[in-house]
Amino acid sequence: MDDADLIAACRTGDHHAFAELAGRYRTNAWHVCLQITGNTHDAEDALQDTLTAAWQNLPKFRGDARFHTWLHRIAVNAALAVVRRRKTTDSLDDTDGDYGILLEDPAPRFDEQITTIDAVRRALAQLPEDFRVAIVLAEFASLPYADIAEHQGVTVATVKTRIHRARKQLATLLAPAIDP
Repeated sequence: MDDADLIAACRTGDHHAFAELAGRYRTNAWHVCLQITGNTHDAEDALQDTLTAAWQNLPKFRGDARFHTWLHRIAVNAALAVVRRRKTTDSLDDTDGDYGILLEDPAPRFDEQITTIDAVRRALAQLPEDFRVAIVLAEFASLPYADIAEHQGVTVATVKTRIHRARKQLATLLAPAIDP
């Protein structure tokens, strides 16, 4: 079944059709949530909120955009809502660079990967929200610029500018982590 058939079935209350439809795009929505929130716990909350909102609002889906674009929009909004809620409380993820126990003989590749992932997450968190959303949707959700433009309510040229500026800012923010 294609997306349109599954959406039609969902509108009749078919939970299995929604599970299949959501399953097709769940991984991309998860990556969007993870990159925006910066940790798996918040990403899980955002993904759950995304899927719940998608099911509840499916009757409002007009079909102007593709389903996965609509779902990504919901995922971004859910992830940003989680981030905003988190900012109002103290988080265990907010550290000043001290990451706990140092191992005597750490595996360099794993350690380097963790350091790199952490540096990218911190750098993404420092970007303006519009830039962060644009770069996450482009790089992690692999959405085309036209879909990102539709999501953000701007032109494709604006999306290209935001992504270009986000990449420049990320390069600047990540330079110390890359060249210690």
